[in-house]
Amino acid sequence: MIRICVYTFILASLLVACKKEQPLSITAQNFTEKELSICDTGCPEITVNYVQIVGEEERATRINSVVEEFIIDALYLGEETSAPSATTIAEAGTQFVETYRTHTAEFPDMELEYFVEINIRETYNSPQLLSLEMHQYLFTGGAHGYGATFFENFDAQSGEPLTQDALFRDKTAFLKLAEKEFRKAFEIPENESINATGFWFENDRFYLPESIGFSGSNLVMIYNQYDIASYAAGPIELEIPLKDVESYLSFSIQ
Repeated sequence: MIRICVYTFILASLLVACKKEQPLSITAQNFTEKELSICDTGCPEITVNYVQIVGEEERATRINSVVEEFIIDALYLGEETSAPSATTIAEAGTQFVETYRTHTAEFPDMELEYFVEINIRETYNSPQLLSLEMHQYLFTGGAHGYGATFFENFDAQSGEPLTQDALFRDKTAFLKLAEKEFRKAFEIPENESINATGFWFENDRFYLPESIGFSGSNLVMIYNQYDIASYAAGPIELEIPLKDVESYLSFSIQ
């Protein structure tokens, strides 16, 4: 009887372990203005390429909801002080087209050419962490459009989004390493101001960007245009090998 109970316990433990280590199943999806019923004629170009977690479990729902929310926000052309009312990608696309048509009607003498491109891809996937790179580019006339890249990091087992603080055991120590690597990459002497070569760090102090993620064997930091430099400078990107930051991370690299 005792032996049967032991075998039962071991089997149950193995089943739980297998369930916990179940990998994420990810598929590629896309959406364009051609899928909208109002787009027989006169529609701006909409290109959305994104990933979707397959499955009915809660983690898939959590991750997919964050992806969908990013796309809906990127398609929103309303006031910054208000939130989009769309609840699906198709609704957000429809509202994007309707806003474009409203603007062209208000300014008939102007040739308005709107387009938006959104790309979301998996850049790191381990039993503990999923990192998605999310890029958007919007053009609504003028000299140039505006693009930005962000990372969203998730607990791969629960699907919960991870804050930047949650990625590190000691964020303060990592900050020191990141500044050292930044100075080395952009040739800023250690004894000089972090803005000595023309960057725009506020209060002349180095800080981490909003966008930190993981790609392949690197930790990636991206300062988007206007974050610490002019538009013409483009995004400022720094990659640090994971082997050099492993001791600072709150999860094990694979």
